[in-house]
Amino acid sequence: MLLPDMLRRTYDAVMSMILRTLSACAALALIATPAMTAAAAARKKAPAKAAPLKPSALAIALPLKLLIPERQRLCDTATATGLRYKQLRPGAGVMPTDADRVQVHYIGYLAKDGEVFDQGRDVTFAVTRVIPGFSDGLKLMTPGSIYRLCVPHTLGYGEDGSGPIPPAADLVFQVELVTVNPAKAK
Repeated sequence: MLLPDMLRRTYDAVMSMILRTLSACAALALIATPAMTAAAAARKKAPAKAAPLKPSALAIALPLKLLIPERQRLCDTATATGLRYKQLRPGAGVMPTDADRVQVHYIGYLAKDGEVFDQGRDVTFAVTRVIPGFSDGLKLMTPGSIYRLCVPHTLGYGEDGSGPIPPAADLVFQVELVTVNPAKAK
């Protein structure tokens, strides 16, 4: 049990570090822009021609686009439906069914270029309330496990896409199954 706890702490620390880094980058971009002083404000009111502003070489352009490297967009096992997956950490316990609700940590990104389109921590939902590929992947997992799910567009958002997801886009999700909440008996 020591190894899974250590991996979970490492995963939590890395996710925390990523969020702190993104926050720090956004703050740096805001403070790297020169503040307008009273003298600068007075010059701005003058009808003199001002030189065009150049972006600071130190500032990070917003919005930030987090890109996942290619090696983290690959899966090595396929199901009969076409979903591919890679187990990154085993778990223990019961696998969820269509009737269950689950709590997960996840990050979703495009298979083509690794651009992150969504992420969440401690998100709870019904197994059947997500795209088919994500639902199929959840049913392979046990609590505590982390999987990479490579979802073809036919098991995702199809030919039309949705929101930030382009048409016919294959997707990748890294999912940690935190808990399975079985359906209550009637």
